[in-house]
Amino acid sequence: MARRLPPLNALRAFEAAARHLSFVDAADELAVTPAAVSHQVKALEAHLGLPLFQRLARGLALTEQGQALAPQLTRGFDRLAEAVARVRADGGQTVLSVTVLPSFAVRWLLPRLGEFRRLNPGIEIEVQAQHQAVDFRRERVDIALRYGRGGWPGLYVERFLDDEVFPVCSPKLLRDGPNPLRRPEDLRHHTLIHDVLTGDDEPWVTWQQWLLHFGLDDIDPRRGPRYSDSHMMLEAAASGEGVALGRSSIMADDLTSGRLVRPFPDSQVADYAYHFLCRTDAIDRPAVRAFRDWLVAVAADDPTAPDAAAPAPALGG
Repeated sequence: MARRLPPLNALRAFEAAARHLSFVDAADELAVTPAAVSHQVKALEAHLGLPLFQRLARGLALTEQGQALAPQLTRGFDRLAEAVARVRADGGQTVLSVTVLPSFAVRWLLPRLGEFRRLNPGIEIEVQAQHQAVDFRRERVDIALRYGRGGWPGLYVERFLDDEVFPVCSPKLLRDGPNPLRRPEDLRHHTLIHDVLTGDDEPWVTWQQWLLHFGLDDIDPRRGPRYSDSHMMLEAAASGEGVALGRSSIMADDLTSGRLVRPFPDSQVADYAYHFLCRTDAIDRPAVRAFRDWLVAVAADDPTAPDAAAPAPALGG
């Protein structure tokens, strides 16, 4: 007998809105507009002939019928996701989907992926560069590499690479510039380059805190060009535009090649670090484990990583 179900898009829109109690947050998750979510929910309510939400001045509240339906749909979608994951794993999955911050992807991960493919010829990597948080239940993602203090409850989380923060510039700025750049106070004669995505909770990656640490309150920490991505900021520094305050992980290869140099040795271990994330039931999959073990080993050999970064042991069999 054929199942008489409402449209799947309407069910997905309602389930997301019920979890968030917000059409806006549900729209962000589903990559649609809030109006589209509202339209789908109204269509579902019309199909069922009953209201699922109370529209309040300050948000949404589930009706009694909505409270009964929402958890059942959440469990159903979770089971669908798990079933698909099992089929992919049991079928000898050879593609790992990895989501990673764009700057870390370009400047650290991609130059090293060739080694992983050489060591694991049966595994292909699909890289998705994105800033936003990942929902492993809703997205086709196996692994996420994220920068932060840790946390991410409900997931397998492992810190694999610490960072050091220090100024860098092009060697030609030291060689050809009219003003010397040997000490922090010499920065008053040079352009400061900024990463606008740096957060207030990580002050050592901002020029304001860096300059205050050295008592250089006569230098305006806001002056200089601003970039929305660390990769662009470092490219500007490499071109000789000025001095950037960057993180060792994404500058490693440029420092090794001499494309970027440290004008003075002062540095600080960053508050944040890079973490490996996956579902707790995915870490024992051979392909996921292989990527994790390779990642930890490569990070441990990173010549620019702070000495405080202790490599994690390989996962047991």
